[in-house]
Amino acid sequence: MPPTFRLTGLIAAPFTPFHADGRLNPEAISPMAEMLIEAGVSGVFVCGSTGEGHSLTVAERRTIAETWVKIARKRLKIVLHVGHNSQSEAAGLAANAQTLGVDAISALAPSYYKPKTVNDLVEFFVPIAAAAPSLPFYYYNIPSMTAVSLPTPDILREGKKRIPTLNGLKFTHNDMMEFQECLALQNGEFDVVFGFDEMLLSALAFGAKGAVGSTYNFAAPAYLRVIAAFEKGDLATARQEQFKCVQMIRALIGINFMPAAKSVMSMIGVDCGPVRSPLTPITAREYDTLRERLKPLDIFTRPLR
Repeated sequence: MPPTFRLTGLIAAPFTPFHADGRLNPEAISPMAEMLIEAGVSGVFVCGSTGEGHSLTVAERRTIAETWVKIARKRLKIVLHVGHNSQSEAAGLAANAQTLGVDAISALAPSYYKPKTVNDLVEFFVPIAAAAPSLPFYYYNIPSMTAVSLPTPDILREGKKRIPTLNGLKFTHNDMMEFQECLALQNGEFDVVFGFDEMLLSALAFGAKGAVGSTYNFAAPAYLRVIAAFEKGDLATARQEQFKCVQMIRALIGINFMPAAKSVMSMIGVDCGPVRSPLTPITAREYDTLRERLKPLDIFTRPLR
């Protein structure tokens, strides 16, 4: 039976804003939220990889969550990443998420001492999800970052036996065979949200209804055109728009994806500040080079400055 709660459309993974000296800057969330709403995204995935969640203290993560709820609750669906290498800290973040009133929670696999089996991973998540029993729980699968590469269909199948609130997963992986298997599992029982911006059109072809991404922060109009063209059966336009996004992402990767992507926010007038160590900011020369490479694409929510 399909889940009653679903993440549909574009879910932006917002950057965590910092002051120039590295301190948290929650006041910058409001203009970011307003721009995302204006752009047409349907939700936000807060404190995940793009939000540098693992570079924040637990207190900072609580502040960011509280700020997003205060500003955007009922205007955007809010999914809060509560994952942590400490199971206890993750459970505390989950309980706080329920108190705040977010729409759903998600968690990465622990990435220092790694689970060796599906059962190990499920058991790690059991008390985390149980700490927020009224919230849908999503497994955040991103093996490129966690180095945990367990079969996601098995995680969903076995996880549901122990985690009643397991609603689905954020699939940030390029294994499209496994993605399709997750979508079809148990007659579509799970909400499988796609997490590779550069492959959105492929995911739509397999049946994706929702997607979480970094570049939806500043290029949502292009991805919305991909979705609209696909739904009309206009594959030529969908491919054309998707390729513009691929060119954008290739330019970001060519410099250093995360700090380069965060810099694009300042190019469109919503400055989120620097990245936090061990990431390093791009240079002024790289900034200018990136802006010149991106300008011809004309895919951004606001004109590049």
